[in-house]
Amino acid sequence: MIKLPKLPWLIAGMLFFSTLINYTARLTLSVVVGDILRAFTMTERDYAQIVSLFLGAYAVMYAGSGYVVDRLGVRRGFGLFVSVWSAFQALSGLALGKWSLAATQFGLGLAEPGNFPAGVKAVHEWFPPHQRAAAVGLFNAGSSLGAALGAPVAAFMTVRYGWRSAFFFTGGLGFVWLVLWLIICPRPHTARWLAARKESGLEATRAEASGAEARANKPDTLRLLLSRPCYALILARFFTDPVIYFVIFWLPRYLETGRGFDIAEVGEYAWVPFFFGGMGYIVGGWLSGHLMRAGWVLPRARKAVMLMGACLMPAAILAPRVPTAALAIAAMCFVVFGHALWISSLMTLPADLFKPHEVGTGAGFSGMGGGISGIIATLCTGYVVTRFSYQPIFLLAGLLHPFTMALVYWLLPDRDFPEAQLTVAASF
Repeated sequence: MIKLPKLPWLIAGMLFFSTLINYTARLTLSVVVGDILRAFTMTERDYAQIVSLFLGAYAVMYAGSGYVVDRLGVRRGFGLFVSVWSAFQALSGLALGKWSLAATQFGLGLAEPGNFPAGVKAVHEWFPPHQRAAAVGLFNAGSSLGAALGAPVAAFMTVRYGWRSAFFFTGGLGFVWLVLWLIICPRPHTARWLAARKESGLEATRAEASGAEARANKPDTLRLLLSRPCYALILARFFTDPVIYFVIFWLPRYLETGRGFDIAEVGEYAWVPFFFGGMGYIVGGWLSGHLMRAGWVLPRARKAVMLMGACLMPAAILAPRVPTAALAIAAMCFVVFGHALWISSLMTLPADLFKPHEVGTGAGFSGMGGGISGIIATLCTGYVVTRFSYQPIFLLAGLLHPFTMALVYWLLPDRDFPEAQLTVAASF
């Protein structure tokens, strides 16, 4: 058996790369959409419908994938979802028209959300509370880097080999990751697993990861869904996830139609906001832990970082109003950085709020809220940009996070956190 030092952080690195591949795959369609629309004689409304099918599957399976991960465990659950989404991404390259492409994107949407409940559950298993936001920030940084790489990679493959090759390449990356994951991630309760848990300062109990005991302790899904912390997180994701979906699925198209970019220029510049997003995930995760080490209790540290992110989001309002494309991209850098600060703490909260055998399910329910709103927002975006312009969409994107921050302070008071989290700073 291979022994690897600092296994928890190595696993966090694997989560980073899975998220990078996840976002590279999902961004591919938005980059090559111009060629696809011409090849299949489709319109923006057709594109919006395909994206909505993806998001519909994504929303449904976000909750379902969390339950699957709680039942199968992180190692097997992650492997299952990565293999399925990689297969559907590669199959997208074989599409023959609108509905075959929609079918493969629907399958992609069924599998891709499993990355995030599995990632949060892995962080809960491997990291103590004051390191969780940093670990979540690291693996979520993969989303920004994946989105940043997705544009130039897809553009390069399309220009050189045609749009189908972009799907084949990004689908193949997932299978490479899967092999490494099965080698690196230990099975629960092996000697390497126990030693790594001890090194992380976590009690090496069998209860948290044992397959038999996980089956015995099924998540009480109805009770969890109706609990105030759960529906607070669902609403927080419902109101703010559409902003990043808009950036992922529509920013490349906006640069083409609103700023006159060709596909090579989209590949050259569309990655820049996502680079700042990657920085935001790292900074947000580090800052939350830093505040806790400085004496802040956990809920206040998490909310403070979210508030900082929300305050940056009104920059979106400027993006369609500034005179140059460079200034528009600069405004979107603030937006993606702010959302990264926000989500680095928001996605950590299920690991802070829920019991070990409910973390994946709770994270899945919260992500489901974002997926549902993403469907609505995408359909509305397709209608608005076809009939009017991008300006109303950018205006809404700038206001949703500040509104939702007020909602979080109201619906998720500090007293709803486990008692240990209200005194955890004293133990550092």
